[in-house]
Amino acid sequence: MYVCLCQGVTDTQIRQAAEEGCRSMRQLGKEMGVGRQCGRCASTAREILRECQSNDYLNMAGLLAHPA
Repeated sequence: MYVCLCQGVTDTQIRQAAEEGCRSMRQLGKEMGVGRQCGRCASTAREILRECQSNDYLNMAGLLAHPA
């Protein structure tokens, strides 16, 4: 799903950036331009970043990386 229409950034790209170490909206804005133009995407992008930093998400990602 497109999160930032102005820059053409998807939720998948935001999740990938979070997995690669992006931890804040400031970093996301610098790297991808998210939230820098009209700002409508900022709340959704922030929510995705927080989701990616949650323990549940990190545990799930760890399980998927090591199949049984």
